[in-house]
Amino acid sequence: MEDKTHGLRHLTLRHQAEEHTGSGSHEALQPADLYTPALTHLGALLHDGPRRAGWDRPGLDQSGVTRDSVRQYLQFHPDQTVLILHAKVAQKSYGNEKRFFCPPPCVYLSGQGWKLKQEQLRASGLGDSSCRICGYMGLDNAGEAQLDTLKLNFEEQPDSKRFGCAKALYISDSDKRKHFRLVLKLFFSNGQEIGTFYSRLIKVISKPSQKKQSMKNADLCISSGSKVSLFNRLRSQTVSTRYLSVEAGAFVASARQWAAFTVTLVEEQRAGQGEYPVREGYVCYGCAVQLVCTTTGVALPPMVIRKVNKQYAILDVDEPVSQLHKCAFQLKDSNRMYLCLSNEKIIQFQASGCPREPNKELLNDGSCWTIIGTETVEYTFSESLSCVQASVTPIPLVSSLELNGGGDVAMLEVQGESFTPNLKIWFGDVEAETMYRSPRSLLCVVPDVSVFSGEWRWRRRPIAVPLSLVRSDGLLYRSSFSFTYTPEQSPLAWPRVPPECPPDSDSLIDTIHQEFTRTNFHLFMQS
Repeated sequence: MEDKTHGLRHLTLRHQAEEHTGSGSHEALQPADLYTPALTHLGALLHDGPRRAGWDRPGLDQSGVTRDSVRQYLQFHPDQTVLILHAKVAQKSYGNEKRFFCPPPCVYLSGQGWKLKQEQLRASGLGDSSCRICGYMGLDNAGEAQLDTLKLNFEEQPDSKRFGCAKALYISDSDKRKHFRLVLKLFFSNGQEIGTFYSRLIKVISKPSQKKQSMKNADLCISSGSKVSLFNRLRSQTVSTRYLSVEAGAFVASARQWAAFTVTLVEEQRAGQGEYPVREGYVCYGCAVQLVCTTTGVALPPMVIRKVNKQYAILDVDEPVSQLHKCAFQLKDSNRMYLCLSNEKIIQFQASGCPREPNKELLNDGSCWTIIGTETVEYTFSESLSCVQASVTPIPLVSSLELNGGGDVAMLEVQGESFTPNLKIWFGDVEAETMYRSPRSLLCVVPDVSVFSGEWRWRRRPIAVPLSLVRSDGLLYRSSFSFTYTPEQSPLAWPRVPPECPPDSDSLIDTIHQEFTRTNFHLFMQS
């Protein structure tokens, strides 16, 4: 067999700054384990048809999905997105006391697909009262019946998103688990199920740690680049809780919604550039940090984080910041100016010095914040290609790609979670021959570049196509990955001016085929 692997020169895999994948660890897979079975049967796959290769499985009829319908989807992206925001830790309740999760878990529904689905239900004869989206949220039951669930009332937002919040969720002391997940069940008011969605793992703690944190408790420390939420509670009253948020591009103290902020350690400002280089590590008191809203990108100026003890900012503490610690944010290079709330507004407050204790500065209540790490998990799907009656979950989440081989024998492994045998991988609007390996692995044959460009020989430009997963009933799951075909630029192999020949010439077809087999493949996250 002719060696076709010379076209594969290198592989590039880039991740987005913000990942929107599910939680859970992934087992390490060995290359030999991944590709030996696939390459053993590759000849049967390419030459004897998909039935002999084991890909003609029952239930994989995708007759309702065509290249034209997928191409139309890629043009308009009528997606339905479910975004769950929640804290990384939760305090356990004891006795009759209920410590509600703070900040409360939030759900955002976005995408044009929700409106299209409701219009589809109305077209089938249902009234508006039967097309409303309903939801319940609770704790995963760990094999037992779930009793404490809260109904979510979704409200329309100015940006066309729907927002729901579970304000009264808690975990009792009778629950002995150290970790749990939140469960969100969505359905339409006519009873039609949408699906069941899970949060990431939440760690259960009894109370905020008062000890100096170490690497043994790294899961309680806050690292640079992670997401946090800040809230303020005047006089320890729950009804007075205000969350740092962003509305209309301005920072506000909201009693209803909270924002997740990326917290990063920053170095000294570069002279004349106005930039603060970011560095890695755990956030410690006395360090300069910057908070950037993960949704809007609006940022606060660099601030020095200070530990708070009895309404005093302690200036000489350098221990790591822990979950649910009380802290204050002093504007960098300012004269005791701190981030503060006043009713719904965010202002600056000037602290007072302590002559007898120069390592302390007196704050007001509005300058004392509680910091907690947060998580987000996003599920995206589209029902635009079919009339799905079954649940849209489990939703497959793609975490990484691995390429093996090149030319005519290029195989792509898609790694992630919640994969099922009734999924097919699509490169843009082209379906790839797909083989199910496990709930965390799918294999497919990379389609030839000729199906995307009939004039490849003259264009000689990279062609990037998005990767999607399509279920057998037409439900489409868009991933955040793209696959790029990149032609090899080799002046020795190719003249600058292509030789003239008739369009139907065999030599032209042969030349184009040779160029395809020299194609480099790049994998990267779609920005």
